[in-house]
Amino acid sequence: MVARLAILLLVIQALVAVTIGMALHGYLGMAGWLAAGSGVSSVLLVRATIVANNFRLAARFAGSIPPPPLGGRRRLGMILRELRATLRSSSWDMPLHRPAGVRRHAGTATPVLLIHGYGCNGGYWRAARGALDRERISHHALDLEPILASIDAYVPQVDAAIDALCAATGHYQVIVVGHSMGGLVARAWVRACGGARLARLITLGTPHHGTVLAHFGPGENSRQMCRNRQAHDGDHRGLASACSSWLNALNAAQADTGPSRVSIFSHHDNIIVPASSAIVDGAINIGFTGVGHVALGSDRAVLACLIAQIRQ
Repeated sequence: MVARLAILLLVIQALVAVTIGMALHGYLGMAGWLAAGSGVSSVLLVRATIVANNFRLAARFAGSIPPPPLGGRRRLGMILRELRATLRSSSWDMPLHRPAGVRRHAGTATPVLLIHGYGCNGGYWRAARGALDRERISHHALDLEPILASIDAYVPQVDAAIDALCAATGHYQVIVVGHSMGGLVARAWVRACGGARLARLITLGTPHHGTVLAHFGPGENSRQMCRNRQAHDGDHRGLASACSSWLNALNAAQADTGPSRVSIFSHHDNIIVPASSAIVDGAINIGFTGVGHVALGSDRAVLACLIAQIRQ
């Protein structure tokens, strides 16, 4: 489903670029190559504006604990890297993704289950899967369906994927890595099924205490990730009223503490707002600077950190 939607989005963008190019060529007499380039540039400009606006909204709702300052050059580089990651993910990795079985590697390393975030599919993990292949770590990338369901509705899919991963590798436990909403899906699975088969839970940019920008997304899962716009202080502690009732219930029922729980996040996340929402009291929290939300899954430093945490 997500792959088809991504292809549809790609086709729409291509049609817009062609229409603009033809209009510039036909009505303004612009050279063909220049008109075509202008059409493509127009679409890229819209995509870049959306990414930049997300960073603007993130700064607006950052709260009383602002992120570490970035110079103009670093900030521009962060926006361009996030744009590149977004374009690559939505225009290549996700449209071309096809569900596949477990990638099995010989060895004793604990296998890894990868759970993507809101509106994505397993194609999001292209870079991470390459890193896991190089490390000879068995893994499987789950595809959550339907895309706008309740987070709890994904629990049976996670349970079945863990059964398949364990059966293929001969391990009883797995490491679960979840990006964004995927981290909440993993926690919902732990709440429903227990943590006996969980060796470690690693989340990337997960809104453990909600995100203001979830108000703009459709679907029950988006509503479950909402954070009150008026209670957007940078410190999540003492702000239980800021979170959705679903998040409050999840946090009340589950203590995500100790070395088996790791939260990797960015202080400059453009989707998880405020960024402190990714911090889990008592767990291992590892913060990066100058990395956007989508880019967390492909940034070299973040992937190196992820592999190190998996290896531990």
